[in-house]
This record gives sequence, structure tokens and C-alpha cells, in this order.
Amino acid sequence: MTEDNKFESWARVEVFGHQSYAGLVKQESIGGCSFVRVDVPAVVGIPAFTKILGQGAIFAITPMTEQAARILADRLKAVPVILTGMPMRSVPSGAIGYDDDDPDEPDDDDEEEEEDDDDLEPQDALSRLGMKAR
Repeated sequence: MTEDNKFESWARVEVFGHQSYAGLVKQESIGGCSFVRVDVPAVVGIPAFTKILGQGAIFAITPMTEQAARILADRLKAVPVILTGMPMRSVPSGAIGYDDDDPDEPDDDDEEEEEDDDDLEPQDALSRLGMKAR
């Protein structure tokens, strides 16, 4: 620890959800709130990354040597969040309340009377979502 009582050590940080990170752990303050920052070193096939955790997420912190933390990081193979893209449609076509029309195009069928979704039987609502009742 440094003179101003800030924590800094190589360690394993175990968080709720059965996840663990190993790396250089520091105290971090963001917006007046304290967090734990884990700088996870690069391992084969995974780039280095930083994870910032709130105190409520942490189950345990185990200080260790840098060498031990680097070996553990390689064994844990923790990965950073990687966004590769979002699907264009996350709701099945025909789902209740789903409009697959282009919002910029005028609707041809706005004047048609639509079936009231509140009057659907449960099995009909499920089938419109592409699901089956058991």
C-alpha cells in the first residue's frame, strides 16, 4: 500500500457470478465513489484489459506476487467484453407489438382494423411469438 493508504497489489479478485480476475488491483475513484480496478495482463490469445468493479460485486481479494497473478490470469482465461454487433431484429417477425415496417415509409395498412392483442387466447399469443405451449 502507498503512503496515502490506497490499495495496490497483484491479486485474484473473485466476484459474484462465479467469475475471477487476476492482475494488478488498485483502488479507483469515479464520480466520488470507490471502485476496485483490475488490470488483467495479456495472455496467449487474449489482450490485456481493465475491469472496474463495485464493492458489492466482490466476494474476495487474494493478494499474491506478480508472477503468481500472471500465471493465474493465464489459467483463468478471463476475457474482456467484446461487442461484435447486434442483430438487426431481436424480436421474431409477427410478435405482439412488433412493427417490421421501415419507420420512414408511410404505412399502407394504418387504416385497417387490427386484431386486439388483449383478446388473444394464450396459445394464439404464443404462436404469434413463434413459441409452442406445453
